[in-house]
Amino acid sequence: MLRVLFHEPRIAGNTGNAIRMCAATGAELHLVAPLFELDEPRLRRAGLDYHDLAHVVVHADLAAALDALPGARVLAFTTGADLRYTDVAYADGDVLMFGPEPTGLAPEVLAHRRVTSRVRIPMLPGRRSLNLSNAAAVAAYEAWRQLGFPEGV
Repeated sequence: MLRVLFHEPRIAGNTGNAIRMCAATGAELHLVAPLFELDEPRLRRAGLDYHDLAHVVVHADLAAALDALPGARVLAFTTGADLRYTDVAYADGDVLMFGPEPTGLAPEVLAHRRVTSRVRIPMLPGRRSLNLSNAAAVAAYEAWRQLGFPEGV
């Protein structure tokens, strides 16, 4: 099973979009605190009308999240990486990790011993970054495609 991990997400709408994407692909979504308050009104405003179809796990911190995912490859998405997301041979159980909206993953997170690879999504020069939920969808669908769209129709 593919896993998407948002490290300290800040915007409920982006997380709501990611929950919808995970429900559509069967990926697990792991959220690392601190984050916005996960309550029903915020998620409904994010357009999430079927969150019961997604598997979402909230972790107190990054250590707890990674402890819950033993042995999994952790692919950290960052604009500063050399490896393109399309050049990764994704495997079942991979963790696609993304950072908070305004800053991306912090240097100490990128340097974490569990991070297997740093990965980027190409963009035109002079662009800062993609929207968090868009970046997660681009990466998750490529990984799901490579895995043969298991259980997809």
